[in-house]
Amino acid sequence: MPPLHVTEHTVKTGAHTTFFLASGPEDGPLIIFVHGWPELSMSWRHQLPVLDGLGFRAVAPDMRGYGRSSVYDEHHQYAQELIVGDMIGLLDALGRERAVWVGHDWGSPVVWNVASHHPERCAAVANLCVPYYTLERGLDAVLDLVDRNVYPEDQYPAGQWEYQLFYQENFTRATAVMEANVYNTVKLLFRKGNPAGQGKPSATSMVRKNGGWFSGADEAPDLPRDADVVTEEELHAYASALTRNGFFGPNSYYMNHEANAAYAARAVNDGYLNMPVLFIAATYDYTCETVTSRLAEPMINTYCRDLTVAQIDSGHWMAQEKPFEVNSVLVRWLVDSEHDHWPRPKVESDK
Repeated sequence: MPPLHVTEHTVKTGAHTTFFLASGPEDGPLIIFVHGWPELSMSWRHQLPVLDGLGFRAVAPDMRGYGRSSVYDEHHQYAQELIVGDMIGLLDALGRERAVWVGHDWGSPVVWNVASHHPERCAAVANLCVPYYTLERGLDAVLDLVDRNVYPEDQYPAGQWEYQLFYQENFTRATAVMEANVYNTVKLLFRKGNPAGQGKPSATSMVRKNGGWFSGADEAPDLPRDADVVTEEELHAYASALTRNGFFGPNSYYMNHEANAAYAARAVNDGYLNMPVLFIAATYDYTCETVTSRLAEPMINTYCRDLTVAQIDSGHWMAQEKPFEVNSVLVRWLVDSEHDHWPRPKVESDK
């Protein structure tokens, strides 16, 4: 269930339907939160009320293939160019020229692509875990950045990204295993970060070697819920949506690397981002590992000209595991970097 004061909406842009949650004054400066795999708009449940309280209009859509947004049955319908089109369509439907965009996981490539193809629609952009100039450019873009001290090439050809090759080689199997017990799948996935994993190969690097997810089992094991990330009610909401729609759409985000690379190559400004950019690294995210590896180098050294970097001691599901820390970093950055997009206090002459 959405938090108090968060309302539910749908808009149609052409043949596509986008469901979204919204909070805050309708005329407040717009901030759009973009979720990743395998989540929902409710993944931003800890952020929407906070931005509402500061006077923003905070919006979080279900991405295509998820929740109550349109679901498609072909891989190519989940390419980044089409998903970015959904987001620009949402912005148009809201009657706005621009927004602050915030993404996580596969939502990060979407936000990076909005910024690099439609900079005029961005007041600023922020992303959690996935840095710029990486996965939005296709899988090949990250292979040269793999830490070969942790992932020797003869054992892990694609490093921590081995699981993405498994989707390409065994898509039907990967999807069937996740759908065999959706509740257990999401219960296993949504877990807090573990400091003990630092410097060791990530679980995602083992997927091909083990013959699939969950060590090659036919379904996810029944592990206890991690109460530091999700409540039982939230877990059931995720499981219900993924049971209804299946994993074909979410998993198809991994099936368009070549098309995504071609789209990224058409970015404006040669891919350089001039607007304010915030990147929040997760210390214990061992797939999107940016603390000791070179994964964030293109973003930090070259392509973001107004970049703020922060780090939070969390795992991959940062916005849900460490919401207070995420909200603090995000709001401080907005105060420091986005004076023009900050809510304007009402004065007598405004009435």
